[in-house]
Amino acid sequence: MELFIEQLRILSRRYSLLNSSCCDECCGEQISMTQCNILREVRQRPGSSIQLIAGELGVDITTFSRQIKKMEAKKLVNRRASPDDRRVSLLDLTPTGVEVLCSIDNYITEWTAGILERMSRFEQETVARSLSLLNDAIAAIGKTDRNQDSKFASNKVPE
Repeated sequence: MELFIEQLRILSRRYSLLNSSCCDECCGEQISMTQCNILREVRQRPGSSIQLIAGELGVDITTFSRQIKKMEAKKLVNRRASPDDRRVSLLDLTPTGVEVLCSIDNYITEWTAGILERMSRFEQETVARSLSLLNDAIAAIGKTDRNQDSKFASNKVPE
């Protein structure tokens, strides 16, 4: 168990280092890891509400709103009012946001290719299956934890 936990820590730290250096090296933009994750999530869910995307990323709404303001200033995202409920803000990528995210994706793809070329095809497939299993297990635990939390937090006001 200890070895497993240590390997996860190392993997997480190395991936974070990659992401922190990525934007300077690939597109020259000063984009934080949080902003990069927001860009990816907005691309996957164009026109989604701020609340939905913040929830998906596990970021509190106040922090998320601050990040969105910074990203609007950099012309990476557009915020617009929902036609159904003017109190709800919806997000979309701007052309600049799409361009920056494509640069980041290309950098990550090249970096990943460099890793994979050091492995045999069998090792690549084994790692991919293992990561998929790990992600599924983490997601299942997360859903269980959220369900348990909601039993005790029924007095919380929805955002």
